[in-house]
Amino acid sequence: MRNKFIALVSTFSLTAMLGATVALAQNVHFKGGKNAGPSFTDNGLTLTARGDLAGLGSENVVITLNATATPTATCTNPSGANQPAGHNPAEVDVTGAVAIPASQIKNGNLSFTVTTQPPTTPIAGAPDCPNPNWTERITDMSFTSATLIVEQPAGTPVLTFQCSFPGGTENGTAVCA
Repeated sequence: MRNKFIALVSTFSLTAMLGATVALAQNVHFKGGKNAGPSFTDNGLTLTARGDLAGLGSENVVITLNATATPTATCTNPSGANQPAGHNPAEVDVTGAVAIPASQIKNGNLSFTVTTQPPTTPIAGAPDCPNPNWTERITDMSFTSATLIVEQPAGTPVLTFQCSFPGGTENGTAVCA
């Protein structure tokens, strides 16, 4: 009787495992040919990436955009009357992510948009202004590089795309080098 029970449980387990298959990501890539990739837009304080992916499986997707930028800042004195240019702060790293449910993937294809968060501003202590009583605000970002990471499922990278923007970006379309 015990052997029959073990055989029945084993058969049930094997049937459940075979019946519960999940399509895994296979050769995830950007649609549009050999040199295809995402498009980027400099929104001033944030960077947006848009693209079309193929080769995805049937699990949730997380897409993360990490970017590095050179900020432009202003300094405002306590009266608010003067706004001399600040000494621009050091490079800033910003990131953004979007989680996309498996239900939005159609035949392994997915269109996405992901935008970074803006940098923290005003900058605490106004380190690039005449003194800490002033207010230092980042007014623009010139993006120098970006990395896009596609994970399926979350925590399992299936595609990484790196891009540099020689000379930095200006507001509007940003072209990868």
